[in-house]
Amino acid sequence: MDGLIARHKNEYSSKPQVIASAPGILNLMGEHTDYNEGCVIQTTVNRRTSIAISSRKDNSLRFFLADSEEKKRTTVPNLKYKREDRWANYMKGVLFELVNMGYPIKGLDVTVVSDIIPGIGLGASAALSVAFTAAVNELYGFGLSDSQLIQAASYSESTFVGRNTEITDQFVSTIGRKDNAVFLDLRSLDFEYLPLDLDDNVIVIVNSNVPGTDAVREAELIERKEQCSECVEYLNKKKPGRSLRDYSVEDVSGGLGLLPEQIRRICNHVIGETQRSVDACDALKAKNFEVFGKMLNRSHESLRDNYEVSCPELDWLVKRSQEMDGVLGSRMTGGGFGGCTVTLLESRVLDNYRERLQEYEHIFGFEPEIFICEPSEGVKIVFPDH
Repeated sequence: MDGLIARHKNEYSSKPQVIASAPGILNLMGEHTDYNEGCVIQTTVNRRTSIAISSRKDNSLRFFLADSEEKKRTTVPNLKYKREDRWANYMKGVLFELVNMGYPIKGLDVTVVSDIIPGIGLGASAALSVAFTAAVNELYGFGLSDSQLIQAASYSESTFVGRNTEITDQFVSTIGRKDNAVFLDLRSLDFEYLPLDLDDNVIVIVNSNVPGTDAVREAELIERKEQCSECVEYLNKKKPGRSLRDYSVEDVSGGLGLLPEQIRRICNHVIGETQRSVDACDALKAKNFEVFGKMLNRSHESLRDNYEVSCPELDWLVKRSQEMDGVLGSRMTGGGFGGCTVTLLESRVLDNYRERLQEYEHIFGFEPEIFICEPSEGVKIVFPDH
């Protein structure tokens, strides 16, 4: 925190008034179910975005990304999306929504630091929006509830920036709890905490480092959402429902004459993945890690074969992991076409696991980044002390 205070003071010649910090997230189960009103299990990670802010006497907004020394500027009356503003758009979107909600906003000096790698499915943009919303809320004393904070952060990404995302990442980055996962029902937004007491096991994240996947992922996600809507249209001919959450595997089987093969596979993934999330919740509560590991494996098979959002690099990492002694389960996580895998393994084989994955770089030319998932607290104000 001292480093962030110093960077802010050096950039703006004044000490920050507020610093907020929000964690990245990891999807453990429930991939591509959120926009079908399904269920997910997510947890926070021990990588965070921290934002220092101080008020100005004018309406100027100055944003400083300390990690890369990038600077962006605008004003409160000119809160518009600009492609060239990239990361700053997420904060501009938060302010735009807060103004729409009736909250008075003045000029701000903002400094951002983060160790969450963007574009790999660990919720970097959600952490940015959530941390900034919390900092502004604290500075002005708006008294936002968690749901209002989540609303502003989610609006920024889904509407102002225009990305095809749901509320999931912002939700968990806000309410996450140390050493816990969150089971979230996307239809009702009911949730419960799941203690991640893994005994002698660890959850390992591997960043495949596949380059240039963000634009591909975004385009494919748009297509998958359209296909999910198409699925519902087909199934509606026999049974009314508003999303794939309303259908079962039997409904899909009964619609074989109506459903094109690709649509059938998409239906089967979403329906099966939602059920896996419910079953995985039960397995984690019972500390049945072997069952949970098998669900990870089945989830990857479905993402690869039914939803078709994997890629050779992710498939290799998952297959190599699953072949190892002491690995209970592994799958891709996030939107797909690159990004990360999540693997549950026994702590005793962690060093061997790292060694076995060294072959990846020789085959694909990208060095994988391997780190342990340690669930951290959700968004919090770290300065001033409370």
